[in-house]
Amino acid sequence: MIKIYNSLTNKIEDFIPIHKNEVSMYVCGSTVYNYIHIGNSRPVIFFDTVARFFKYMGYKVKYVSNFTDIDDKIIAKAKQENVSETEISERYIKAIKETYRKLNCLPHDANPKVTENIDKIVEFIDLLVKKDGAYVIDGDVYFDVAKISEYGRLSGQTIENLINGARIDPNEKKHNPIDFTLWKKTEEGIKWKSPWSEGRPGWHTECVVMIDNIFKGPIDIHGGGLELKFPHHDNEIAQSICAHNHSIAHYWMHNGRIDMGGEKMSKSLGNVIWADELLNRTSYQVYRLLILNVPYRQPLDYRDELLAQATTDFEKINRAFISLFRKIDLECDDMKPLNGIKDQELLGIKKEFDEAMSDDFNTANAITAIFKATKHINNLIRNNQGEMDVLKQALKILEDFLWVLGMDIAINRLSDDEKELVEKWQQARKSKDFVLADNLRKQIADKGILL
Repeated sequence: MIKIYNSLTNKIEDFIPIHKNEVSMYVCGSTVYNYIHIGNSRPVIFFDTVARFFKYMGYKVKYVSNFTDIDDKIIAKAKQENVSETEISERYIKAIKETYRKLNCLPHDANPKVTENIDKIVEFIDLLVKKDGAYVIDGDVYFDVAKISEYGRLSGQTIENLINGARIDPNEKKHNPIDFTLWKKTEEGIKWKSPWSEGRPGWHTECVVMIDNIFKGPIDIHGGGLELKFPHHDNEIAQSICAHNHSIAHYWMHNGRIDMGGEKMSKSLGNVIWADELLNRTSYQVYRLLILNVPYRQPLDYRDELLAQATTDFEKINRAFISLFRKIDLECDDMKPLNGIKDQELLGIKKEFDEAMSDDFNTANAITAIFKATKHINNLIRNNQGEMDVLKQALKILEDFLWVLGMDIAINRLSDDEKELVEKWQQARKSKDFVLADNLRKQIADKGILL
């Protein structure tokens, strides 16, 4: 049984999907006015891993993440560069999708854009107005927070406390200082016609509409960074309760942030490491290992030492994988193992991995299981122990573990000529003909053969 920490109830709960053997997931995506930094990439990597684990466990997964392609920051960037908002948003959507690819993320089932859903957003806001959950003043539309008695449940705040501690600029139009904008009348930037004014939607409404438009009802999992709990996700829930009488998702999941030197990593603060910049310094496997080696709900304080450690750690995994793959490749025509795991230690390691991931996606403990697998593999190879089928089973298990964490290792089988070259090199080493062995090793390296 997979267990999930549900941010809505603050409890670990058994995962029971809405539809048997199916998982519906939505994770808030980027506001596309810049590239993504490593803090932005944490939910990208983590929830990709969640989707992968569900697939590994046999579930059919529908995973959606949006792009917010209209926003004050996008408008400001467009004005600064004297181009259209569309040019800005499309530039960064293209760049961010490429970053997803570099991070070895599985393609999402959909990446809806706000600008493609304006008609649905207008219809939804109109429904909230008709249900007396929203009100119109001078062309602006606001959500009436007081109409939702459980408002703030996700973030654990009460309406009274939020009002008392409100850091919102006074707006005499509002019934309540924490009422939030659904539709903004504006003369600046891109705008659309609506029953209330020419304007654009408020951020908090967009995801609610896109989720309902794609999934046609409540979903299993809604995810995002911890900073989205309030106000964004609280506001999503409030609107959905008003419109549809449900809180959007059965399970809400939030990853911790990434800090630098104890400070939040933020574009506005300027203390960021861009994801593409880090990918230029290291492999995506090392990047993902760095992120996933800390439990997702905990903060991660980035330091270059963590990157160095992840590099060393992944090299150990990589060496074991390649050594095992090549041993099987050189000795067998068929790489596939027989059904069933014969080796009890392998069976125990697989159980440990599965239990770690089933325990609220404990990737740190799953990585520990991977290291146990590599140690066992090295012992099997070093001591020439185990039947060939056991080695094949070990390779399949390690491949599966790495696939779940998105750390695939690409290696091709050898041609007959390449096998002959490698076998000559191995024989030269056994015969202690080191001159010949060095010459053959150079030929192997020149051909790009991994050993």
